[in-house]
Amino acid sequence: MSEFCPDVGKSSWPELVGVTGDSAVATIEKENPSVDAVVITPDDSYPLAIFCDRVLVFVDSNGIVEKVPTVG
Repeated sequence: MSEFCPDVGKSSWPELVGVTGDSAVATIEKENPSVDAVVITPDDSYPLAIFCDRVLVFVDSNGIVEKVPTVG
């Protein structure tokens, strides 16, 4: 998504795959204070629009991050 959101600072967190969603949110917001990280569970719906101040953190049914969180 960095091509859609230039100059947003750190925009991807591959190192967070496998950690808890809450831990990922805390890390993302600490490393890039200009974004809001939001945990998305398998049952949640979410807008498909790209927002350069948002990171969706997709977790599995156990609350573990399963996709690389990225800005957008």
